[in-house]
Amino acid sequence: MLENDDEDNGALFDEAADAVVDLGNRLGADNPDADPWALADGLIAGAVHFWLYAHQPQDFPDEDDLMSSRERVEELVRQVMQSAEDSEYLHSPMDSDVGRA
Repeated sequence: MLENDDEDNGALFDEAADAVVDLGNRLGADNPDADPWALADGLIAGAVHFWLYAHQPQDFPDEDDLMSSRERVEELVRQVMQSAEDSEYLHSPMDSDVGRA
């Protein structure tokens, strides 16, 4: 049963991530003069607020809930770093640390 839960959670993770990308693309298309950084920052802010809401300790906490607010933020940062490192958009030819010949 746990395997199905993992598969279901993985599918839900992918669906949620795709929905945020689709939302960003739609908002960008609807607002062609908008600053894409402001749009992306707003998407992150919303995701962070939802993540913090979803990771609040429950009335009857399990082992995962036994964290301080600081530890929850550290876990959020860890997950953001992992997502960034997994992204095909992490490296750009215009990055300041790219070598130029």
